[in-house]
Amino acid sequence: MLIIALVLVAAVFILPNYWAKWVLNRHARQRSDYPGSGGELARHLLERLGIEGVEVEVTEYGDHYDPAARRVRLSPEHYEGRSLTAVTVAAHEVGHAIQHARGYTPLLARTRLVGVAQQAEKLGAVLMMAAPFLFILTRLPGGMLIVVLAALISFGTAALVHLITLPVEFDASFQRALPLLKQYIPPYDMPAARHVLTACAFTYVAASLASILNLGRWLVILRR
Repeated sequence: MLIIALVLVAAVFILPNYWAKWVLNRHARQRSDYPGSGGELARHLLERLGIEGVEVEVTEYGDHYDPAARRVRLSPEHYEGRSLTAVTVAAHEVGHAIQHARGYTPLLARTRLVGVAQQAEKLGAVLMMAAPFLFILTRLPGGMLIVVLAALISFGTAALVHLITLPVEFDASFQRALPLLKQYIPPYDMPAARHVLTACAFTYVAASLASILNLGRWLVILRR
């Protein structure tokens, strides 16, 4: 039973991330028939759509759109590459810039919550570690429960942000990026582009599941 449980945990919490990486790598072959790199496509789309004030730059911290700095940031292989993965990831991140320019409410909500969630998760870890010591020192009735509940709320905030992120990512992929890609890549590449866009969104599914797993790990520790 233990082995079965471990396999199920791996399937639920680990496989989405590995599947997403596998899809991105599968379509990372350079294409001589593509007219530009991911970075060039991102700049072209922003200019064509009239989205002003947004820059495209290279990052070592993973592909993302930074709404505070108004930057589309692409990893070197996607910024410089001419693969299906490179141009599709670039279109996905431009999709977030489109959301921001058009005041897409879920993106704005996520942006506000991200900073709160990061601090809440740190606070949750501190409270979880401090809970037994605080209980020993204070001996207050329900004191341990209060601390644990505070920590659960902190971790829950992080999980909530990831859940809010999911519709934002799927909208950027399929409502923003996909219609644009149909105009720039051959029709026979579209099924693969859909897989890449799904993988882009599923990286956040994996992050959401990781937050839940982290919460469960701390609950197991406290029960000991």
